[in-house]
Amino acid sequence: MAVYRCFSEKRPGFDVEARSLLKNLTEQLELSTLTGVRYLCRYDAEGLTEEMYEKAKQIVFSEPMADVCYDEAFPLPEGVHTVLAVEPLPGQFDQRADSCAQCIQLLTGGERPAVAAAKVYVLEGSLTEEELQKVKNYLINPVEAREASMDKPQTLKAVYEIPTEVETVEGFTAMDEAALSAMLRELGLAMDLDDLKFLQNYFANEEHRDPTITEVRMVDTYWSDHCRHTTFLTEIDGAAIDDPMVQDAFDRYLAARVEVYGEEKAAKRPVTLMDIATAAAKVLKKRGYLQNLDESEEINACSIKIKVKVDDKDGGCHFEDWLLMFKNETHNHPTEIEPFGGAATCLGGAIRDPLSGRSYVYQAMRVTGAGDPTVPLSETLPHKLPQRKLCTTAAAGYSSYGNQIGLATGLVHEIYHPGYIAKRLEIGAVVGAAPVENVIREVPEAGDIVILLGGKTGRDGCGGATGSSKKHTEESLETCGAEVQKGNPPEERKIQRLFRNAEVTRMIRRCNDFGAGGVSVAIGELADGLDIDLNMVPKKYDGLDGTELAISESQERMAVVVRAKDADKFIEEAAKENLEAVKVAVVTDTNRLRMTWNGKTIADVSRDFLNTNGCAKHATAEIPHLDAPSIENIPEGDTLSEQLLHHAASLNICLERGLVERFDGSIGANSVFMPFGGKNQLTPAQVMAATLPALSGQASTASVMAYGFDPYYTEQNPFLGASAAVIESVAKLVAAGCNYERAYLTFQEYFERLGKDPKRFGKPLAALLGAYVAQEELCLAAIGGKDSMSGSFGDMDVPPTLVSFSIAPQDASCLISPEFKTAGHPVYLFDAAYNTDGTPDYDMIKDMWDEVYGLISEGKVVSAWALSVGGVAEGVCKMAIGNDIGFAFDAGFPADALYLKNFGGILVEATEELPHAWKVGETTKAAEIVLQDEVISMDALKAALEGRLESVFPTKAAASDDKLTTISYTERHVSALAVKSAKPLAVIPVFPGTNCEYDTAKAVENAGGAAEIIVVRNYSADALAQSAEQLENAIRRAQMVILPGGFSGGDEPDGSGKFIASFLRGPGIKDSIHELLGKRDGLMLGICNGFQALIKLGLVPYGEIRDQMTAEDPTLTFNLIGRHQSSYVTTRVASVKSPWLSSCEVGDLHSIAISHGEGRFVAPQHVIDELIANGQVAFQYTDLAGNPSMDIAWNPNGSMCAIEGITSPDGRVLGKMGHTERYSPYVGRNIYGEKYQPIFENGVKYFK
Repeated sequence: MAVYRCFSEKRPGFDVEARSLLKNLTEQLELSTLTGVRYLCRYDAEGLTEEMYEKAKQIVFSEPMADVCYDEAFPLPEGVHTVLAVEPLPGQFDQRADSCAQCIQLLTGGERPAVAAAKVYVLEGSLTEEELQKVKNYLINPVEAREASMDKPQTLKAVYEIPTEVETVEGFTAMDEAALSAMLRELGLAMDLDDLKFLQNYFANEEHRDPTITEVRMVDTYWSDHCRHTTFLTEIDGAAIDDPMVQDAFDRYLAARVEVYGEEKAAKRPVTLMDIATAAAKVLKKRGYLQNLDESEEINACSIKIKVKVDDKDGGCHFEDWLLMFKNETHNHPTEIEPFGGAATCLGGAIRDPLSGRSYVYQAMRVTGAGDPTVPLSETLPHKLPQRKLCTTAAAGYSSYGNQIGLATGLVHEIYHPGYIAKRLEIGAVVGAAPVENVIREVPEAGDIVILLGGKTGRDGCGGATGSSKKHTEESLETCGAEVQKGNPPEERKIQRLFRNAEVTRMIRRCNDFGAGGVSVAIGELADGLDIDLNMVPKKYDGLDGTELAISESQERMAVVVRAKDADKFIEEAAKENLEAVKVAVVTDTNRLRMTWNGKTIADVSRDFLNTNGCAKHATAEIPHLDAPSIENIPEGDTLSEQLLHHAASLNICLERGLVERFDGSIGANSVFMPFGGKNQLTPAQVMAATLPALSGQASTASVMAYGFDPYYTEQNPFLGASAAVIESVAKLVAAGCNYERAYLTFQEYFERLGKDPKRFGKPLAALLGAYVAQEELCLAAIGGKDSMSGSFGDMDVPPTLVSFSIAPQDASCLISPEFKTAGHPVYLFDAAYNTDGTPDYDMIKDMWDEVYGLISEGKVVSAWALSVGGVAEGVCKMAIGNDIGFAFDAGFPADALYLKNFGGILVEATEELPHAWKVGETTKAAEIVLQDEVISMDALKAALEGRLESVFPTKAAASDDKLTTISYTERHVSALAVKSAKPLAVIPVFPGTNCEYDTAKAVENAGGAAEIIVVRNYSADALAQSAEQLENAIRRAQMVILPGGFSGGDEPDGSGKFIASFLRGPGIKDSIHELLGKRDGLMLGICNGFQALIKLGLVPYGEIRDQMTAEDPTLTFNLIGRHQSSYVTTRVASVKSPWLSSCEVGDLHSIAISHGEGRFVAPQHVIDELIANGQVAFQYTDLAGNPSMDIAWNPNGSMCAIEGITSPDGRVLGKMGHTERYSPYVGRNIYGEKYQPIFENGVKYFK
């Protein structure tokens, strides 16, 4: 069939991306002759008829309200210009093209066409070759993309050379050392020469043959530092320690080994970094601590047993046994070379670990490290991406993945230090949970079946595990494209849904996620004996050989072991969730890992040999005398006011709101705190907290997680820096209202490449010993962690990095947030006691934490701040700005103490005098900070805190509407229903990318209705047809249809809601919706992504599905700020015409969570006037006083007339951007205003 080509370009006013790019290119690249930028999406499609292409052109490739669509070519400007096209590298997953193909399939109901997408830029103005190259370097990361030809291809069908065999490494067993060294270089192996000799010896003396290239690659992956922690398992044969406190810690560690293993075993056990990292947990368990530790042979994530309190609908409660799982993951190397994909798959990988443990992952934290992103691009090092580009693109990648999969990100912080120019730090930490009864862990037996579940396999990520383990140099950056992984969050969301089904998880005997090493590791680790058939592994495209199938790290895949009798049932259940599942391996009793491909055995290796992890590595370590790190952080300034404002504006102290608001903080309706709190949503939370994700009932037990780390402190003294990280992370839990004794830890270690250098080896050794002492003294253990030991680039190194993550369960009603609550309260400092040598006085710190916890429990402390890098000054400033509550420092509080680092110390706002505490000052009504005789206005303080990163992560965008008016429509919908229902049914369709279905269903059920979730399955044309029929039949039975939020198709191609709108235009579904609304007095609701679909169908504002929309119709388009926005907004009821608003009054104000990138309501003015006159504007964005506003602080997307929601003419179809369904009694405890909006209650009541 013919290849059709079109170009889609945003109309003026909608072209947010083009205008943003022009600004960035002219300012950052200093291109004064660049006068304009146009941005077009190019689509090539094959496998559809001309009729279907014409239909898709106006529904999928573009939307008439926002885009102009050109066939084959587009008009070029008359002046001087350059056209530049950019496309993904062949073999890279392209979400835009993939979503486009799926969308067309939904529209046609047939087979999926082939689609290729590219970005086309028209650069207007006269650019020199050098300037054009600058633009290309800015727009094209050669690791993932390339410049594309403007010629249209004859076909999109790739012609692959189909491989049939993998080669044998002839003569390997007889190679001399020179030949082996040459082989290491030629194959780019991560193992060293000793490992290769060890491999040679094995094949020569045990297998008596030469290995296949698959076996070499597989073993290289198995033994990589990434997979087998080679550096952490290096045996430290001697440690020369010249620091008494470090030597004392080392002696304590050695004594603990004897306590755990006994004298004889301890003497034989090698000293390794891994042994030190795990020693505290072992000795504390031996001493009777860690009673809640959950232990198993599976290594999925840290896991503890907890009792979860669940509120019942009748007002009572009951307790359930749950597993609470948590995990931290890094993707430093992948994010450094391809920041979007690297950061996205950092989170994807972190999710898969507890997910493979059968838990539902419900909250995430992101902690990153970078160089200064505000420096000019001209200061970028050769062969490095600019720090600004790294920071912004990585944030876009991580947030894109989390936002799409539907994971609330509760805390985001970026740490700035020049050492992270060597290599970026990218950490994702996640929390998951599941009822204990849903998790079965058993040892696989011969005859069990291994099922591969989820995404297909491609070349993306081949060599990722070994790549992140290799030395990072200028040359390596040129050759690592194949190592980049690409995420597909809608696919992983399907696995999450499947694993919430207890019937499914109880079939699973063992499970492993596909991370580093692909099939060879993910499946290879499941059992000692395995026969794997690589021909059964689903492929993204032809042309992959057996080796690639064995080591590809394509994402969103899971390997599960089930009994043979359960295999077909498991595959059937997966299909219900739109997931492909295939049998790929059988468990054997051979104790060998065997792989066949094309009928031939291409890998056959002894399990015992694989488990050796290669040659034992040996090193020595030296730790010099370590001076106590400086606790002073005195800012510049001639006056106290100047010092305070300079402090507030410094990197690592200033607010990062423009970064943090990219991340959805409220999805799941579990988030106890938003990342920023107070009426202004400016006081940053120090912990993330969320209630456990109970499917039935409302859990009041919450998980609370925090982190601690200061690179400047730790680089001065890794030993004390690591202990301070532990203390800081736990103090944050205490300040939120947790009992520190219930906490557990997990660590992230990130150090320079150590090699054999004893001085370099001494840094992680010192840090781990410092962390060991902190754990032993606090009786708290790190029960997991992640090490990344390749933080070097040339002669540059990352700072010694040990990030401590702490987690504890607590009743959500007992938690407090850090913003000042009321004027007139005394504020005290409970400082952490340290000895003169810089060591913490742990006994005094624990006593102080107990006292603070008691005061919070008694209600005598209403806000608290755990001191961090910015000391008391940082705490007071950030606590004040949330509610515009001022602060007057006590005359006796020394100004010198304002900026001292005191990790573990806690600042508290008390409701009464605390005679024995150190008083810092009092809260005041006046919105100002008074320091001795100087006054700093709240506005000046906010400007300092927000201004530093505004150019990198903007929080402001200009918006205006001279027609803005306060809308009040008081007439109500009064028609009587023909048929009543005691328990009206709401049908909730789930599309690929939908992520709010659980919250929406629970909101319906809590309101007294019934909810039925229908999964739209599009893995085949037959499945799609069945889904359409199933949805149509459900709508004909239902009283309501609710389209929930999410990112259907990842909000691609280049626009939201197209997936849903395409499917609902199918004739049967369209007819059933019209019947529901026109003949059965039914209701319809669309929230966020659902609203986007309603408006693109015509259901709002017209009350019917229209085959074709026009440029005159309203639409929702990209936020003016050009990024995702997540926060709470105040909305005002503007009309009560709709049945959804029957119990509301005009003027009612609600605080509602929003999370979207395309929420800006746009329409011709005459259409807006008609909507207002007809009472169809349901809600407006307002300021705190209820005044409609165009200020982005209140109207987050720049919607015309501040419109947040509209209805159909009769009010029975409602579309709104705000997530009304994200409500529970425990959500947003640091957000002010009425958070319960009764639209679900009204919808159910309408039918009674």
